[in-house]
Amino acid sequence: MPTLRRSLGLLAIPALVLTAVLPASAAQAAQAPAPAPAPAPVSMTVRPDAAAAGWLARQLVDGDHFETVFDGTAYPDQGLTIDAVLAFAASHSSDQAAAKATAWLAQPGIISGYLGDGTTEAYAGATAKLLLAAEVRGEDVHGFGGVDLPARLRSLQSPSGRFSDRSQWGDYSNAFGQSLAVIALQRTPDGAPAAAVDFLAGSQCPDGGFPVAFGQTTCAGDPDATALAVQALAATGRTAKANAGLGWLTAHQNTDGGFAAAGATTSNANTTGLATQALLSTGRLGAGLKGWSSLVKLQQGCAADAAVRGAVAYDASGFSQANGARATAQAVLGLSGTPLAALSAHGARPAAPVLACPAPAGR
Repeated sequence: MPTLRRSLGLLAIPALVLTAVLPASAAQAAQAPAPAPAPAPVSMTVRPDAAAAGWLARQLVDGDHFETVFDGTAYPDQGLTIDAVLAFAASHSSDQAAAKATAWLAQPGIISGYLGDGTTEAYAGATAKLLLAAEVRGEDVHGFGGVDLPARLRSLQSPSGRFSDRSQWGDYSNAFGQSLAVIALQRTPDGAPAAAVDFLAGSQCPDGGFPVAFGQTTCAGDPDATALAVQALAATGRTAKANAGLGWLTAHQNTDGGFAAAGATTSNANTTGLATQALLSTGRLGAGLKGWSSLVKLQQGCAADAAVRGAVAYDASGFSQANGARATAQAVLGLSGTPLAALSAHGARPAAPVLACPAPAGR
């Protein structure tokens, strides 16, 4: 089921009183005051991003990957597994789980099911995402699971600069993959191809947002696509374009501090996580800390069932196991505030943190 696997792979409560109230990127920055936390009866001694990553690590199937169930059948979900690997690095925790997940991703059958066989089938967005994960983990990107990931990705760049799929099923490449490709290749010694950066920059809408799909009659900005594009352009020195995208994001921030997906109005953790990461990592602390606070309010605290403590709900309607892993993985990126261009697993603690909660009264 190639089209199903590709779609699965590429797309992305009680409030807590926290002892560590700022992500590291914001804490090192300036004097801007942190938003006042909402009152709650307990405190957590683990950073929000680490607590979320610890919960995520305990959800891995067989301790090394995620699956998605479709029509009663479980399929390996390489995309979500990569999201978790990035979240573990961002939180500087759960490194044992990250190592196991990385080894799972390097299995030839797992790679070919995600990237394609490299000849008749080769998928740009998936290749870019896996290359980024391998870089973050410090792996040999030229021989990861037997694949030279940078070479494979560069082979998918068209003369226009766009990274496109080579597939009998059609070309599903979009702005997510283009941004990830620019970020991942910028981390290589040769850097990102200028044509690829130009193509991404040229896709910007007049209002500053970035669309998901290229070549549409009407250019409509998408919060998720804009958040990733901003990071890619900031990493490659396209400051003016990145700043315009950041302005578009702040103009589309909800009053609760979060961000809604395109076409929706309610804030969700996935979009908010990506947007907050973009804002904090580029120094937009005012809007970034509002986004960070909204993510914290979606995190499951000591009042929640022990099995979900530390997880982040998709939205304010409450936690759901069905979308909790993906929401938590992308929320961690915003809770940490570290840009994808600088993300590294180096020095990450091996254990998966557990939210520390007081024992019930009477024990």
